Amino acid sequence: MKSVLSPSWCRRAAASHPATVEGGLAATPILDWEHPRVLGLVAEVQKNSVGKGRDDLISAHRLIAARVRPVYAMNEKQPVSRTIVLERGSCSQRLALLEAVARACGIASRVKGLLVDGRFWYPRFPRLRALIPQQVVLAWPEFLLDGHWVAVSELFGGLDTLRAGGRFTNTAGETLFDAVARTAVDWGGVTCSSCDLSGYVLTDLGYFDSRDALFGAHGQTLCLPARITADLVMSRWAA
Repeated sequence: MKSVLSPSWCRRAAASHPATVEGGLAATPILDWEHPRVLGLVAEVQKNSVGKGRDDLISAHRLIAARVRPVYAMNEKQPVSRTIVLERGSCSQRLALLEAVARACGIASRVKGLLVDGRFWYPRFPRLRALIPQQVVLAWPEFLLDGHWVAVSELFGGLDTLRAGGRFTNTAGETLFDAVARTAVDWGGVTCSSCDLSGYVLTDLGYFDSRDALFGAHGQTLCLPARITADLVMSRWAA
């Protein structure tokens, strides 16, 4: 069943890792930050922020966490303006909204593509393990701050410092989006601690200028028929 759920055309091979992926500020079909709804959220972020750059992103993260209810939506290509209207979104959709706000604030973004073992989500769905895809395509954002790329994992501090917050268990109501504010989400195995999630990474797909480019190259986790069917239910199921 799991192989049927994944897009049949998609060949998710290891990335060639181009020397430079510059990211960008441009609006995209997913990151449609020029939409009035998104610009309204940006105005609130800048009003509440005590500074620029990282402070804007932290303010945006907190505002999104408060405004957008976490659910298990499946459509990775949903425009962020739609997420604002619905007032709910998956972890990935909420991260996309953070990226859109960043670009609107003049902070370039890019994503690292990761192919994550479906077993990572077993603790969250103990009775539905048979329906979890074997591989999940994950877009992990990075932001250009003071001339350096900073992963969303380190937005609230360095991984070695954040690991004191305890590991992310992928249970209860906390999602990856929420977890980065309190603990190390370590996909690279740099902390050598219980926060190390690198064992779940099956393939590093490399960097992409946008999440649009990542999903265009590697597809979404579920094939279209399965995604539409699942999204009807999961997009309203609270995390």
